[in-house]
Amino acid sequence: VGDKVMVLARSGLWQEVVNVPASHTFLMPEGMSFEEAAALLVNYITAYMILFDFGNLRPNQSVLIHMAAGGVGTAAIQLCKTVENVTIFGTASASKHDSLKESGVTHPIDYRTMDYAEEVRKISPKGVDIVLDPLGGSDTSKAFNLLKPMGKLITYGVANLLTGQKKNLMAMAKTWWNQFSINALQLLHHNKAVCGYHLGYMDEEYELVGGVVAKLVNLYSQGKIKPKIDSVWPFDQVADAMRQMQDKKNVGKVILVPDVPKEESKKEEN
Repeated sequence: VGDKVMVLARSGLWQEVVNVPASHTFLMPEGMSFEEAAALLVNYITAYMILFDFGNLRPNQSVLIHMAAGGVGTAAIQLCKTVENVTIFGTASASKHDSLKESGVTHPIDYRTMDYAEEVRKISPKGVDIVLDPLGGSDTSKAFNLLKPMGKLITYGVANLLTGQKKNLMAMAKTWWNQFSINALQLLHHNKAVCGYHLGYMDEEYELVGGVVAKLVNLYSQGKIKPKIDSVWPFDQVADAMRQMQDKKNVGKVILVPDVPKEESKKEEN
C-alpha cells in the first residue's frame, strides 16, 4: 500500500481508478516520473524481448527499425545503444530524421519518398541481421528478403491494416492478401528465422516478463534507457492526443493523464 508502481494491462487504463492483479504491477525505480513509468513497460518489454530474446542482438550487427520515432522504435534504438557498434537503420518521415540521428540512428530513411529496402542495400549490400516488423503485409516479405544469412525477422504488428483515421476495407483486404507466408522447408534453404511476438498474450508469464522488467529497471537506473515523452494530454483532450499520433507528428510516447500537468496549470494562472 502506498507504493508507486507501473502497471501492465491489456486494456482499461484510460480511467482515473484502475483495478489490476498485483502480479501485473512493478515497483517504479527511484527518480522515475509517472509519465515515464506509463511510457516504459509495453514499449520497452516489447523492444527488449524482440531484440535480445528473439533477435539475439550482438556487437557489430545491424538492425532495421520501422516506425523508429514511435514508442517501440525509440525504445529499440536506446536498447541497441547498450550493445557495442550496432548499425541502426530507422524509417520515419523526413521531419523526424534530425531527432533520430541525435538518438543514435546511423541511417534514417524517409519511407515516404524512398524505397527503404533499396536504401539499406546501398549501404549494406548483404542486408541486415535483424528486422523489427510492425507493418505486416508485403513489408514482411521485404523484411525477409533484406535479411543476411542467419538473420532474424521479428513481426510484432500489422500497422498496414490501419490506413489513416478510418479503416479502408479494400486496403485491409489487400494487406491481408499480401501477408507473408513461408513453410519450414523454405526456411531451411534460406538460413533465416521468422519470429512472431505479441506481449498481450503473455498475461500468465509472470516470471518471464518480470525478469525482463527487472533488467529494464536496472538499465533505467544506470541511465542507459529513458522513455521519450512526446507530449502529455489531460483526459478531456484525448481526441487531440489521438490526432497527434494519427497525423504521425509524435516523436516518442503520447501520454494521457487524468488532470492537466502542473506546469501547464501554473502557466495558465500566470
